[in-house]
Amino acid sequence: MIKYLGSKRLLVGDIVRIIESLQQADPSIATVGDLFSGTARVGQALKRAGFRVTANDHNTYAATLARCYVEADRETVLSDATALIREFNAMAGEPGYFTRTFCEESRFFQAKNGARVDAIREAIGGLKLDPQLEAVVLVALMEAADRVDSTTGVQMAYLKAWAPRSFQDLELRMPDVLSQAPSGPGHALELDALDALRAMDVDVLYLDPPYNQHKYLGNYHIWETLVRWDKPEAYGIARKRVDCRERRSDFNSKKSIVTAMERIIAEAKCRAMVVSFSNEGYLSREVLEAILTKRGHVTVLSYAYKRYVGAQIGVFNPRGEKVGKTSHTGNVENIYVVTPEPWSPPVA
Repeated sequence: MIKYLGSKRLLVGDIVRIIESLQQADPSIATVGDLFSGTARVGQALKRAGFRVTANDHNTYAATLARCYVEADRETVLSDATALIREFNAMAGEPGYFTRTFCEESRFFQAKNGARVDAIREAIGGLKLDPQLEAVVLVALMEAADRVDSTTGVQMAYLKAWAPRSFQDLELRMPDVLSQAPSGPGHALELDALDALRAMDVDVLYLDPPYNQHKYLGNYHIWETLVRWDKPEAYGIARKRVDCRERRSDFNSKKSIVTAMERIIAEAKCRAMVVSFSNEGYLSREVLEAILTKRGHVTVLSYAYKRYVGAQIGVFNPRGEKVGKTSHTGNVENIYVVTPEPWSPPVA
């Protein structure tokens, strides 16, 4: 999957085990909602574990990842997607918007790879594919571009010197699309969190909201443009989409995050909740526990991790020049489990 700030790559196994333990206590549990799905890594793991998952994200690139990894089923898309990927890998490059914006006006990708992204994305757009099949090949293209980018993992800036991987040739691979879960087909939504919440009626709700000032659209604006293919006006050295200035989340604001979380918790239609929240977030453990306690018993599990790769490397300005050191390189991810009755964590 793509490199991602806040990814639950190291924590996903624990999250699945927690939800499986809830199912062991209540065998009727079969459905899970993922309200802020991001890379869809958690949703995919839950689908693999047999749950019927509904994933949502307001950003189009993230909703596309969920459509690929949660909604699409291998038995439905594998043959067509494999054939298309083979065709795309044989295509020559044709420079266009992507090359101009992200290879010439900025230096996120080598021009040879940007030209192939342009050609393949234009081809995908001309095929008028079924939404699930389109999502699979778009994710194949997104992940291929991610493997040859020249960043520290986010798209706020590119490296001053080309990353070694950027010299490799773009190559699409079939994403790891799973067979349909025994509990039924998954679903992907692209809605505001509250609107999605009103559309979800699940047994367990998983929440991993934005937790501080970092906006995912700004950090991954290239993927949003690649998937939407709306060729927007861009600004700044990083050539961000203009709507990065306009689209905001209440979870990115110290003033509004408490109210936003309270509304989510109050309106959720579920029997249990699993909430992931970093100690670097705007909500303290005490405040978040107080909010969650209104819905049931709260158990907190804590996990210490290194921060994302950019924090390991240092602080860079928009030109990709190192200008300082980060204050700390570790953080704690707290998992809050909210249940009607007291709950005991699974044994590792």
